[in-house]
Amino acid sequence: MNAGQSPVFSGYDIIGDVHGCAHALQALLEKMGYEPINGIYRHQNRQAIFVGDVIDRGPRIREALRIVRDMVEAGSAQMVMGNHEYNALGYCTRARPGSPHTYLREHTARHNRTIEQTLKQFEQHPLELQAHLDWFLSLPLFLEMPGFRVVHACWDDELIQAYKNRYGRATIDMDFLHDSSVPGSFAGRVMDRLLRGTDLPLPDGLTIKGGDGYIRKHFRTRFWARDPRTYADVVFQPDALPGELASRELSAEERRKLLCYPESAPPVFVGHYWLSGRPELLRPNVACLDYSAVKYGSLVAYRFDGETALSADKFVWVDVEPKRFD
Repeated sequence: MNAGQSPVFSGYDIIGDVHGCAHALQALLEKMGYEPINGIYRHQNRQAIFVGDVIDRGPRIREALRIVRDMVEAGSAQMVMGNHEYNALGYCTRARPGSPHTYLREHTARHNRTIEQTLKQFEQHPLELQAHLDWFLSLPLFLEMPGFRVVHACWDDELIQAYKNRYGRATIDMDFLHDSSVPGSFAGRVMDRLLRGTDLPLPDGLTIKGGDGYIRKHFRTRFWARDPRTYADVVFQPDALPGELASRELSAEERRKLLCYPESAPPVFVGHYWLSGRPELLRPNVACLDYSAVKYGSLVAYRFDGETALSADKFVWVDVEPKRFD
């Protein structure tokens, strides 16, 4: 390859939410033929793409982040922003003068708990953490690659096109970060939809308690559902809805609010959703790669080689076992 010439890759390996599972990440990369060359994992003719959420919760966040960032900066990987990178930016960024808040993401008990391991593992390395936060701002919210797409939680084509038309890029800046903390703002809608996905409010003021102990007034929904009729047809989260809710008919208004990723659209890869079990496709052109690695699930990748219809045979993963990867 001549100097200044962009590398040509024969395929791409899209990798799910790492959440500080550095040893599992190394095992997965090596399983796919990546080798540490001068300390950076590289493949002879493929590129890795991370779907975000490299930080928080896991045992080796600093190490995982260093592996991924080194790969991105060396050109052997790309990464889109996850909601945990976005949340860290908000948590560590002071609000502007005149705001009723101290930080863009308030330091509530819930938010403290989410970022606790990241702050603890960087406690003796504050400058390193700040350098990573600055780097997070350079991460795109979405990738449109030849023949496929990558976003952390949800591909909303109309919203993405509106963002590109307004800003002419896939990244955010500090002004956009501040704007995104304003309820009802365009910036807030972009970050919520692309990085957290779609949801519906529970009816009649009902709430559900998740497995993490939090009380929720909404439930996550599929952005690819075809002709859904009931809540069970659209719910997409680790916590199931109670039977009487699951069988509830969607109203016409609720159906209008749902997003449906077209069958004719390019394959899209997401993370975010804490799946479990053996990796499988959501649709022939939709794949989720988050299989709860940090909860001793699996760290999963999809090896994309240009196919228009995805195949479950292209998943590769390592099971995250405590004795092997802690």
